Amino acid sequence: MAIHVAGLGPGPADLLTIEVRQLLGSGMPVILRTRHHPCIAEVDPGQQFRDCDDLYAAGASFEDLYAAIARRVLDAAAGGNVVYAVPGHPLVAERSVSELMAQAVSAGVEVTIHPGLAYVDVAAVALRMDLGGIQLCDALDLRIDAQRPALVSQVYSREVATALKLALLDIYPAEHPVTVLSALGTSDESVRGVPLSELDHRPLGYLDTVYVPALEAIEDLRRFDGLYAVVERLHAPDGCPWDREQTHESLRPHLLEESYETLEAIDSDAPERLAEELGDLLLQVLMHAAVANRLGRFTFADVAEHIARKLIRRHPHVFGEATAKTAEEVWQSWEALKKAEKPGASILDGVPATLPALAASQSIQGRARRIGFDWPDVDGPLAKLVEEVEEFARAGSVDEREDEFGDILFVLANIGQRMGVDAEQALRGANEKFRRRFRTVEELAAGRGVDLKDLDLAGLDALWDEAKAANAP
Repeated sequence: MAIHVAGLGPGPADLLTIEVRQLLGSGMPVILRTRHHPCIAEVDPGQQFRDCDDLYAAGASFEDLYAAIARRVLDAAAGGNVVYAVPGHPLVAERSVSELMAQAVSAGVEVTIHPGLAYVDVAAVALRMDLGGIQLCDALDLRIDAQRPALVSQVYSREVATALKLALLDIYPAEHPVTVLSALGTSDESVRGVPLSELDHRPLGYLDTVYVPALEAIEDLRRFDGLYAVVERLHAPDGCPWDREQTHESLRPHLLEESYETLEAIDSDAPERLAEELGDLLLQVLMHAAVANRLGRFTFADVAEHIARKLIRRHPHVFGEATAKTAEEVWQSWEALKKAEKPGASILDGVPATLPALAASQSIQGRARRIGFDWPDVDGPLAKLVEEVEEFARAGSVDEREDEFGDILFVLANIGQRMGVDAEQALRGANEKFRRRFRTVEELAAGRGVDLKDLDLAGLDALWDEAKAANAP
């Protein structure tokens, strides 16, 4: 027994290959994926062929549908050779055939492919262009490179067209020209150009395909590839002189500044500002990668591969067979894998020396705590804080005071972390609160014609209390 998969081409029967015509007239049972095809009325006028249109209503998903079609064809093949006929070319955007071939391998059934014209063939003629670099996309599972032209199939209804339009608008401008190709190869063929924003303004059907022209690299502004192309252009031999002069060292202050501006945007709870600052921070990553590429040290591909492989390797509970049900289990697994990758390394080695002091203190103490090196409860560090304050009060020199003050901050960082407080963020918040209140003090004094330097402590306290009330909390 064998299954012969025949491509019906995209249009009327005169586009069928001689081989497929012979198969359809061979007397073997024929199963159609769908009867909704321009050639069916001519090749099966007596409706002797069986179809799978009834399965479309029963399938909960297209995966279920294609699996059911494959089972139907395999069941029919159990009684002898059978022809399974599909629109277009069997191996061009025809997932039912892929599913059938996979099930046939398991069942030990031979499958022979008999090609037909694909919708790409007639689309090239209708568009009058070479489609050698075209990408074939599925509207129901859209994956598209905006810098290459695309043919999008499976646009079989206005609802699908609307979903496709919205997905494309996340990448392309609203005025981007697209072309709706309808009933290609038939007497009803039409080619209609519309702006992307109007793609779904008319009904679409199962004989429709959408052509999407490519964007220029510097117009591809809503995807990472477009940003990468812009940075690459800036660093090209004929690019920007300033960008081409940069080094890792010269960019260092910019990276630090953009990092702090991003933190400030997070604190401001302003989504638009955060999106902008994250873009500035991402630019710094790309700039450093471009510098390294220019110097022949590494490329952005190395950067991307390194972090992607690390994430996959350190998440075996997601990408492998391991299990981790809590965040703590994930952390323990991460640390164990890290230790295995870097035997002999200290648990504190991953804390950068350039990290702000309070953040570094909480990081190293947190790592030590996870292996049991810490007080059992918060009473321990609270008692230690009292001890350190007393030692600070007794310090007799500047060096001693600095040392003891550092111990106080270290213990405070420990207490904060135990209580779920980010010490760096807490101090940053306190600084901002003081700025806000002190500005109000200055405004109150100026409004009353008073110079702050002329006020005594009681006068300053009174203004401060007013400022607190005006800036609560």
